[in-house]
Amino acid sequence: MKKVITYGTYDLLHQGHINLLRRAKALGDYLIVGVTNDNFDRNRGKLNVRNNVLERVEAVKATGFADKIIIEDYVGQKIDDIQKYDVDIFAIGSDWEGKFDYLKEFCEVVYLPRTEGISSTMLRDESTTDVKLGIIGCGRVANRFPDEANIVNGIKVVAAYDTNPEAAKSLAAQSEDIQAYTNLSDFYKAVDAVYIATPHLTHYEYIKQSISEGKHVLCETPLVLKGERAKEVYELAKQNDVILMEANKTAHCPAFNHLIVMIKSGVIGEVVDVEASLSKLWDDDMSLREFDPKQAGGSMYELGSYPLLPILKLCGIEYQNLNIYSRMKDDVDMYTKGVFRFKNAVCSFKVGLGVKTEGNLVISGTKGYAYVPAPWWKTDYFEFRYEDQNKNKKFFYPWDGAGLRFEIQEFISCIFNHRFSSARLRRKESIAMAEIMQQFGERKNFMEI
Repeated sequence: MKKVITYGTYDLLHQGHINLLRRAKALGDYLIVGVTNDNFDRNRGKLNVRNNVLERVEAVKATGFADKIIIEDYVGQKIDDIQKYDVDIFAIGSDWEGKFDYLKEFCEVVYLPRTEGISSTMLRDESTTDVKLGIIGCGRVANRFPDEANIVNGIKVVAAYDTNPEAAKSLAAQSEDIQAYTNLSDFYKAVDAVYIATPHLTHYEYIKQSISEGKHVLCETPLVLKGERAKEVYELAKQNDVILMEANKTAHCPAFNHLIVMIKSGVIGEVVDVEASLSKLWDDDMSLREFDPKQAGGSMYELGSYPLLPILKLCGIEYQNLNIYSRMKDDVDMYTKGVFRFKNAVCSFKVGLGVKTEGNLVISGTKGYAYVPAPWWKTDYFEFRYEDQNKNKKFFYPWDGAGLRFEIQEFISCIFNHRFSSARLRRKESIAMAEIMQQFGERKNFMEI
């Protein structure tokens, strides 16, 4: 049997892609198609947003030409795949003429003619109208947003609003495209979508108001601090046919997603324990918002969403019990530890603004364990470790910029593709986080230490 392999992004699958797949299939008996992962445009300095990897895989599958579909994750994978699958022919479009001649050492290389006059880039340019986005809340995180948004195709930051007009003017000064607004009604008229980066207790009202104005919403984590409010705003978004997404940068980090997918595939066996820690030592200035109980200050509200993420992604939302232990000062938790009991696992998290901890992520399984060093919430490296150390594997990834570009990319992709929930952080997981925040706020199963 003669095996053929080809690769592509297949964004906005078009007739040119179909023609190439047909020609590649005709070269042999069995066609393997490599679909490049979601961060395929990182090296070109832009992130396209039309179709995520799962949508692109489904599109390739629907052509009926692929006998096997694989995901291309790393540089050098083509050589590994050719050897792994005992490939006879590597086929690629003629616009890559000569670029893959190095593969002739391993198999025959064929450059196939491309269909003239059509490309994914052309289709994006013709069909994509930039989403005009405005920023509500112009503090530290929001000031990183415009530069990160410039990396993503399909979005244009055009407006800024803050209860402090000077903060909005300062952010708007970053670009001539951004206008500062002092009136929210005028602000909403200028935008299609909003990014909310205000203090935690204001999220709920801003989300509801933005949705009622028919705007898509990306809101900083934690989305809200009560489970019923999370359910309410997600249902409201669905009723108003707009996208609501929680902006948790770790959830959208390519390396973190690769880690989760690999663990779910069984590389360390069944997960029986997740330990996640995160701490930031601040000056003990109780005038800061982060230490003000009236502004939902403290370790849990400020940091808790991040260590909750791997626990809920890997063990689900159906936990049997959660005990919370906190060290308090002036009604603010300077340190909090939570212990979950699931049917077949136990998990814990630690967060601190007044206590320093290692800040790593350890996921224990029946065959081995995953180790992600601090700062794991900016995942760029992780290991799988086994009893036989010769089987240990290390994975390295770049962490790009402030890390916001990937959540922006997913948000715009959800808008273009009308997806109400992202697989990276599903609505039910976001709601579960809000329910956990509510349990902490109501001091249920809570012990002060």
